[in-house]
Amino acid sequence: MSTQPASAPLLIACALGIERLALRSGDRGGSGGPVTVLRTGMGPQAAERSVVQALADPAYGEAAVLATGFCAGLAPGMHPGDLVVADETRDPRGTVPCVGTDLLVKELLRAVPGRTVHTGPLNGSDHVVRGHERSDLLATGAIAVDMESAATLLSAVRAGERPVAAVRVVVDAPEHELVRIGTVRGGISAFRVLRSVLPAFYEWHRSLLLPRR
Repeated sequence: MSTQPASAPLLIACALGIERLALRSGDRGGSGGPVTVLRTGMGPQAAERSVVQALADPAYGEAAVLATGFCAGLAPGMHPGDLVVADETRDPRGTVPCVGTDLLVKELLRAVPGRTVHTGPLNGSDHVVRGHERSDLLATGAIAVDMESAATLLSAVRAGERPVAAVRVVVDAPEHELVRIGTVRGGISAFRVLRSVLPAFYEWHRSLLLPRR
């Protein structure tokens, strides 16, 4: 991992307007450098396109990138509002290791006390995963799936060496399937959790800016 300059930006990428609203209405307390919340649009192609375009700006040449938003949990016993911290993201194009997983878990438990935090591989998909596809992905070791995180982090590291991470909030789980993502607008717990995670992201970012010994 490269040493980050003192003013290195943080790019927080999410797909949906409801996710961006949650992040923008959350704690805006400070990070270690400039912070931008980027709405990429839905799906891996939209995520790749938006992230590549954002990181082409020289101001974001060394930005840390964190993918966030909602996801589908794969493991039995997961509930809406649970948090997923990826130790890696993966899709058919490749696997990207995440940085600072342990710190993110610790800070999320502090920011959202009482919530369950799961750690493991986060799988990418180009469609909403349902039924037997969930169990197939679970069998590979993945604990959650979404459509943008893997594409976001793969695009980020291909654009240059940088710290990357992914944190998702479970909105859809094996025993709690949603008919459509739009039902999160009803004010379910996942929105409130996502609104509370920014302090953990800021602490993660600050830790990257500390001098390396």
